[in-house]
Amino acid sequence: METLIPTINRLQEVVLTVGAEVIQLPQIVVVGCQSSGKSSVLESLVGRDFLPRGSGIVTRRPLVLQLINVAPLQERLKIESGNGVKQSPRSSFPGVKAEEWGTFLHCKNQIFTDFQEIRREIEAETERSSGDNKGISSEPIYLKIFSPKVLSLSLVDLPGITKVPVGDQPEDIETQVQEMILSFISNPNSLILAVSPANSDLATSDALKLAREVDPDGRRTLLVVSKLDLMDAGTDALEVLLGRVIPIRLGIIGVVNRSQHDINTQKTLEDSMKDEHAFLQRHYPSLASRAGSRYLAKTLSRLLMHHIRDCLPDLKTRVTVLSAQYQTQLNSYGQPVEDHSATLLQIVTKFASDYCNTIEGTARYIQTSELCGGARICYIFHETFGRTLQSIDPLGGLTELDILTAIRNATGPRPALFVPEVSFELLVKRQMKRLEEPSLRCVELVHEELQRIIQHCSSFSTQELLRFPKLHDSIVEVVTGLLRKRLPITNEMVHNLVAIELAYINTKHPDFTDAGQVSASVNSQQAETLDGGKRWKNEKAGDEKAPAAGFGSPSRGQAINLLDTAVPASRKLSTREQRDCEVIQRLIKCYFLIVRKSIQDSVPKTVMHFLVNFVKEHLQSELVGQLYKLPLLQELLIESQDTAQQRTEVAQMLEALKKANNIISEIRETHLW
Repeated sequence: METLIPTINRLQEVVLTVGAEVIQLPQIVVVGCQSSGKSSVLESLVGRDFLPRGSGIVTRRPLVLQLINVAPLQERLKIESGNGVKQSPRSSFPGVKAEEWGTFLHCKNQIFTDFQEIRREIEAETERSSGDNKGISSEPIYLKIFSPKVLSLSLVDLPGITKVPVGDQPEDIETQVQEMILSFISNPNSLILAVSPANSDLATSDALKLAREVDPDGRRTLLVVSKLDLMDAGTDALEVLLGRVIPIRLGIIGVVNRSQHDINTQKTLEDSMKDEHAFLQRHYPSLASRAGSRYLAKTLSRLLMHHIRDCLPDLKTRVTVLSAQYQTQLNSYGQPVEDHSATLLQIVTKFASDYCNTIEGTARYIQTSELCGGARICYIFHETFGRTLQSIDPLGGLTELDILTAIRNATGPRPALFVPEVSFELLVKRQMKRLEEPSLRCVELVHEELQRIIQHCSSFSTQELLRFPKLHDSIVEVVTGLLRKRLPITNEMVHNLVAIELAYINTKHPDFTDAGQVSASVNSQQAETLDGGKRWKNEKAGDEKAPAAGFGSPSRGQAINLLDTAVPASRKLSTREQRDCEVIQRLIKCYFLIVRKSIQDSVPKTVMHFLVNFVKEHLQSELVGQLYKLPLLQELLIESQDTAQQRTEVAQMLEALKKANNIISEIRETHLW
């Protein structure tokens, strides 16, 4: 059990690196109003005058005080001289030739053997941070005192609770002090030492009020009633000390502080403790053995050891969990670059591999919120592009007037006996050109997705790439440039696919079955046309005598464009015209579906070959060729300042946690009981 408090003192040094908010250690926090006697109580525990004195607020910064029990000077000298005395931790202080001494964290390797110098250093350090006119600061001062007369303890002395600002203190000084106190006593692993003077009403104690806010059950609160000798004549604090006024679970201990006259006359603490014991024997004989500064020191040491024992399992678990978390975080930052060439090749290869794996669907980091990579390219081919082609009407934008006009233009000045083939080719090519725009849009969508994969790989797959902003930007630029070069080539090939279909209308295509049926139908109608030629000619002559608005002869002095002339609403097509339109429409629809099917199959293949697969095959070689240049290596592999700083901080944190874990592991289970 005796090793627990020294262990916490060692952990306290580790916490300075990790942060008190990360690991909350067991410690005793001293709370009280201004001039309640807190400083006198602490000095009685140490047995020396070392705290600043004066009127008004004196303690203006938290003082983290570690009391460390050491062997007397003579014993330590014998051990150093090698007289065979067994060495122990409390006697292992080579080079220190003083009975008692102190050290500050901010004064490295400096030992203070004069306690007046310790007081002056506390005052000077307070003024450096808080100013010289009563300002306060939440930055702690860390002080260790080594003495054979003290019991090992870890305490925190806080500024006294004040109500009215003085000097350059802000108007909300009361709120600031209370928030500072609450930040320390809200630590569930801390013990609260509430100091309240005996000559004031305990029910109005601000120290107890703050303690109750964070410790309503009183499991962590110990009350010290100071200034027992300053109570009014005829009164005593017996009821308070017995817990009959306000019960305190950990107990109530009364002490007698040195008066200002004793301080001015430099009365020693040893004499003060003798006078305190005599006072308690006279006025509180039944409680004399359970009151006084010596009993307070023993009680605090006992309570702290038991409290440490209770907190240690959770503390060890907390340190272990934090170590694992910071180790994972440190691994994500990677190691500092030593071999620039190898590092660059490794990152480039990893990026290229992740890029290709994202397209293939074998990446380690797969999104679940949306399609990406190869899955989205597949969606573009078969859903977006496929549905767009299916939605195109083979006869969309093609009116009967367009068909009739094309037939007449194809026959020239001669009236047509049969449907001219030229009109069919003219009209079907016009419809086939409508397939080019969605095909080029398909290429554009795939190109955009290939660019999105760059950011996907940078954000999810290649964490190490984020360490080097310039390398990241260069890789993005190279890949973007490669895609930009392949885009016009792919567009040209897709354009050629449509141009190839337009170059030759294959009316002998195996799937063009309507052509034969239409030919047979035309042959059967030929005889009927010859037999009724005269009737047809009369009909034709009648049409010419009474031309329609859309097909009549132009009036003199007027130029009429047949393509722009609309058919009147009352115009009814003749039987022959209706038949010719139906023949052309049927042929166009049949052949358009053949071409659409071919384009729907050929465009994805073209995009995959000329864009997607080409980028996959040449990505790594392109990156290496563009980036693996000696003049660029140093520049590209410069880490961001944030990454380097975060790695250093996390490494320090992890090292401190490992030390803390080792310190805790030194305590065997048998030491806890």
